[in-house]
Amino acid sequence: MTATISTHVLNGADGTHSSGVAVRLINLTTGATLFEEKTDSGGRLSHQVDLTGLNSMDRYELSFATRAGAMEEIALRFVMPDPEGRYHMPVILSPNAASFWWSVPE
Repeated sequence: MTATISTHVLNGADGTHSSGVAVRLINLTTGATLFEEKTDSGGRLSHQVDLTGLNSMDRYELSFATRAGAMEEIALRFVMPDPEGRYHMPVILSPNAASFWWSVPE
């Protein structure tokens, strides 16, 4: 059972794509790091996560190393109830703020 985690990171100050942003997914229930990658030149990242044998109510944290002033990292916490689902979490970073949303197709 494989879920897809994806994101698109944008620079809110000038509207460009944020390439090279370090992104990490941790299973908070088990403490396991499931992946650590960087966004591509288009600010995108997509990763297949094997959820075989894991509890559908495990909690996860997707963190972004922002390096934006005093805000070093932002983290999104969530569950993946569908072990074969697609979970898309876009982020807009600016010098003094970050915005994100949850985009899960029904």
